[in-house]
Amino acid sequence: MKWGKSIFKISVRSMGLVSRGQCCCSIFKVTFFGLSQSLQSHGLSHFIYLPISIWPCWMRTVAMCFSLLQLPRCKIQTLANSWWGGFYKLTRNGSSTTVLCTDKHELKRGQRWTRRTINTETSGSKEKLTRKTSIRNEIVSESKSTKLNTCKLENIKSETDQYYIDLAKNVTTICFDIETTGLSRECDRIIEIAFQDLRGGENSTFQTLVNPGRDVTNARFHGISTHMVNRSNVPRMKDLIPIILQYVRSRQIPGGVVLFVAHNGRTFDIPFLKNEFSRSSYEIPEDWLFADTLPLARALMKSKGSKVPSKISLQGLREHYNIPLVGSAHRALSDVHSLALVLQRLTYDLKVPISDLIRGSFK
Repeated sequence: MKWGKSIFKISVRSMGLVSRGQCCCSIFKVTFFGLSQSLQSHGLSHFIYLPISIWPCWMRTVAMCFSLLQLPRCKIQTLANSWWGGFYKLTRNGSSTTVLCTDKHELKRGQRWTRRTINTETSGSKEKLTRKTSIRNEIVSESKSTKLNTCKLENIKSETDQYYIDLAKNVTTICFDIETTGLSRECDRIIEIAFQDLRGGENSTFQTLVNPGRDVTNARFHGISTHMVNRSNVPRMKDLIPIILQYVRSRQIPGGVVLFVAHNGRTFDIPFLKNEFSRSSYEIPEDWLFADTLPLARALMKSKGSKVPSKISLQGLREHYNIPLVGSAHRALSDVHSLALVLQRLTYDLKVPISDLIRGSFK
C-alpha cells in the first residue's frame, strides 16, 4: 500500500500536478481502503491483492482523470466521501447494481452535476383529474336538464298561449260600471249599474237604477238622490240579478267565456258586484272573467313619462284621448261609454291583444 501511494505521487509530480496529485492521493486512500474492507466483509479478500505491476499504470490514469476534470480542491474530499458512501450502500445491499447510460451522460469540461427533484406522486393528479371529470359530467348533466326544463317550459308556454288565443276567438267582452251609496263594499249598496257589449249591435247596452233600500248620502258625487232610487218601480238587486244573467246570456257567444272589464274594478266595482250576488244567494257563473284597466293606464303613463296620478283615472284617460263626454259625468252609462273607447285606445297603444287581457283576468 505504501509502495502504491509513492508511485501514485511520483506519477502525479511527473505530470506537473503536485497539488492535485496530493488531493488525488487522499481519494485513492479512501477508495482503496473502503474497497478492501468491503471485499473482506463479503469474503472476497483475495481480490485485494492485485498485481503490483498494474498499480502504477492504474494510478497514473486516475491522476490524469482528476487533473482533466479540474475539480476544486475544497470539493475533492466531499466527492471522495460521496463515492465511499455510495459504494458502501451498494455493497451492503447484497445485490449487484448496474449503472445505465454512464458513457452517454458523462460530464464534459466545464459542466457540473445538478440536483433535480422528481415528483412521482400521481394520486393527487388522478384525484384532480377525477374531480374535474366529475365536475364536467355534472355540468353536462345540469346543462342537459336545463335544456330539457327549458324545452318543457317552452312547450307549456306555447300550449298556454294557444289556450288563451283559442279563448279569445269566442270571448264576449263587456264593459261595466256601478255607482254606490259609499265606498264600503260590506255596508254600502249599488244604486246604478250599466253594461255595454263591445261588439255593439241591438240591445248591446244595459243600464238601470237599483233600489238600495236606504238613503243615499253621497248624491253630490254622482247626482243620484234618495228620491230617485227609493221607489217601487226601481228594482232591488235580488230582482235585478236574473235580468242581468239573461242579458249576459243573450250577448254571450255559445261555448265562449264572458270578460267583464271595469276601471279600478279589482278594488271597487267587482267586489261590490260579487257581494250583491252573494247577498241575493246567487253565484257568479264559472265562465265569467274579470279584468281591470287600471294597470294598463299605469303602464301607458309610465311609457309616456307621466307621474301625475290623475292621469290614470277614467276621466283623465278620457281627456288624454280627447274622448267626448256622453251624458252626465260620474253616471254609470256615461262612464261605460267612455271606458269602451278608452279600452280600445289602451290596448292599441300598448299592443295588448284580447288574449293577454284574458291571461291577466281573474275571478
